[in-house]
Amino acid sequence: MTKLRGFSSTIPAVPTVQQDDEEIRITRWDFEPGAVTGWHSHGWPYFVVMLTDSLMLIHDGLNVHEYQRKAGDTYSRAAGIEHDVMNGSDTRMAFVEIEIKRGEALKFLGT
Repeated sequence: MTKLRGFSSTIPAVPTVQQDDEEIRITRWDFEPGAVTGWHSHGWPYFVVMLTDSLMLIHDGLNVHEYQRKAGDTYSRAAGIEHDVMNGSDTRMAFVEIEIKRGEALKFLGT
């Protein structure tokens, strides 16, 4: 079975890297209505913190999953999962993504 390759939107989401070191990468993502990240996967496990109320659409290559998110909602995902994210809202969507590059970073962050 051939995987679909994400959404057909040509509106790119805008990533702003806020920190990138040996331990973690923190990126703020801003989406206009209909904007997408593009098909990708992460090399590290990561956490997402929503900054806005939004309808987030996640394409997994076969299906599109809809998530009604609220500002302050969080979720995490394992490394290596291919996906594309789209703002399904008619207003802007924003979130902060925190990628954990080394497991030791979690211990460091807890001190």
